[in-house]
Amino acid sequence: MVALIDELDADVDIVEVTIRRQDGSGGPDARNPHPEKKVPFLINGDDSIRERGAITVYLTDMFPKARMAPLPGEPGRGDYLSWLFYYQGVMEPVILLHWAQLDHPVLQGSLGSLPAVTDRLSGALQDRAFLLGDRYSAADLLCSSPFIWLPDLLPDDQAIRDWVHRCRERPATVRMAERDARAR
Repeated sequence: MVALIDELDADVDIVEVTIRRQDGSGGPDARNPHPEKKVPFLINGDDSIRERGAITVYLTDMFPKARMAPLPGEPGRGDYLSWLFYYQGVMEPVILLHWAQLDHPVLQGSLGSLPAVTDRLSGALQDRAFLLGDRYSAADLLCSSPFIWLPDLLPDDQAIRDWVHRCRERPATVRMAERDARAR
């Protein structure tokens, strides 16, 4: 979300909180308003928004001048929303299950598999630079992020590799990686 905020040039206060990590470290932080003590979580006035896809839609609609998403009524809005929810509903669960080495016919039948995700992305990127065409969007930022932060997941598919490279080279993503490296 930090890279998206940067891309949008949004005036958003970022509060770092601790969360429970997969390795057992960390834990709930009293400063975290998320009902499950997870991140990300966005508060804007009386609105509280959680989940990456919802926050992405909310912010790109609030900061339309950045042109990180088609607005309601514009061509490509349906594709944009579809990619955000594909990430949340398919990509992220499939990647987590792959990482945890969990496999079951019910999971494959419902969510698909990492090769199916790869095929979907590769097919979408065969004749275009980004998921929505020639223009980078918040959908690219979100859907490329697992491959940027977990490069071992990057499939041996040239269209996906080229796309991830283009996404990784975005100034906001470069700045985010530099901040992350300094924090370690």
